[in-house]
Amino acid sequence: MRLGPKIVAFAVACCCWAQIPAKTAPLASDARLKSAFRKPAQNGWIFVRLEGEPAAIGYQHGFLLAPEIADTQRTIAATLEHDVKKDWAYFRTAAEQVLWPKVEPEYREELQGIVDGLQARGIKLDLWDVVALNAWIELSAYYLPWSEKVATPVPERCSAFIATGSYTKSGQIVFGHNAWTGYAEGARWNVIFDVRPSKGFRLLMDGMPGLIHSGDDFVVSSGGLMITETTISNFSGFDPAGIPEFVRARKAAQYADSIDSFARIMIDGNNGGYANNWLVGDRKTGEIASLELGLKNVTLQRTTDGYFVGSNFPVNPKLIGRQRQRPPYPVGSTHG
Repeated sequence: MRLGPKIVAFAVACCCWAQIPAKTAPLASDARLKSAFRKPAQNGWIFVRLEGEPAAIGYQHGFLLAPEIADTQRTIAATLEHDVKKDWAYFRTAAEQVLWPKVEPEYREELQGIVDGLQARGIKLDLWDVVALNAWIELSAYYLPWSEKVATPVPERCSAFIATGSYTKSGQIVFGHNAWTGYAEGARWNVIFDVRPSKGFRLLMDGMPGLIHSGDDFVVSSGGLMITETTISNFSGFDPAGIPEFVRARKAAQYADSIDSFARIMIDGNNGGYANNWLVGDRKTGEIASLELGLKNVTLQRTTDGYFVGSNFPVNPKLIGRQRQRPPYPVGSTHG
């Protein structure tokens, strides 16, 4: 499956505020599905609208994307077993014992709602399957090396940019992102979510079936923020006492109304999982920022006339310096 560029997909998505398709109309008998719908796939992309309280949003997500979530879980489980030599039971246990205690009530309700929606469709996945699926990147590439005390370089993934002021034709913010990922999981990062929570801001984001965050990440919020990121490659470090990255990423997208509040949410409880260089723009002010979020070293740069790029390399001198450390971290690794 060949997926089109993210920006084009979002432009298409913005034209998709149609009514619920006729073929899903009978589902309206369940009050939890009243405001939700999915559209038929278009050029490989599935548009889904979710709305309401956390449990309802989760139920809609699980119900409307049940076959895709089951397929994605099987694919991610097989990919991880091949790549990191751990079976799915390992990640389920880590999800329950390490991550779940730090998941906030709002997102616990949404995750349980996904399970309820799946089970209503006859899909036998449980809560720990769904939590592990949401955290598959931070568990496999960050928690696992920390837990096993091995130095495993984080794979390089995405490239992105954000620009504003005299660096764009209109003077307004322009940003873009491309995802370099495996074919198996990349082909399943094909959902455009329109999330309208009862609290916080409306979100338009690309995502993977079963994830409450984008994961990719490419998000626009009604709070005026534009959010994307690229992985800090070869990063090493994890704090099991911290808040899961997938929770912080979703919360920041949903509740942040400024660059400062976005940075505050991402930094608070930082567990080092899925360490990224976040590129953020605020269309209300025209300001853009680069938040390089290591575990111990964090850099926030901002401007109203300029650009930032991310392409898997660290910019913070402290991160660069620690890249050169010898064992237990190999040359080229980042211990942030």
